[in-house]
Amino acid sequence: QPQLAASGGDLVQPGRSLKLSCDISGPNPTFYTIGWFRQAPGKARERVSCIMGNGVNANYADSVKGRFTISRDNVKNTVYLEMDKLRVDDTGAYFCAAERGAPCYSGSYLPDPRAYDYWSQGTQVTVSS
Repeated sequence: QPQLAASGGDLVQPGRSLKLSCDISGPNPTFYTIGWFRQAPGKARERVSCIMGNGVNANYADSVKGRFTISRDNVKNTVYLEMDKLRVDDTGAYFCAAERGAPCYSGSYLPDPRAYDYWSQGTQVTVSS
């Protein structure tokens, strides 16, 4: 049921910051856990982060922990991914995805992409000097 739109990708230099947005439309958006994923050419889709419908429980891939922050505004129905200290290997097409009631807890596993039923288009993040 939800429709997702990812935006905010850009070409940036290493060490700089970028903030992505995932706008959610449709009924009952807070029912859905939102995940961020990325994919570079020739590589598998990679789990980046997730946040549950309550906007509190969240998790991160080890590769981005301490650099990326996920947050959720359930008034605007938007999930954000604040990316700091960007590295060249952060480059990829970034997607947000939704799955009703999916678990997402700090210290646990990030849900597999196959667990998500609804996906945005990709927004390209290119980190290059």
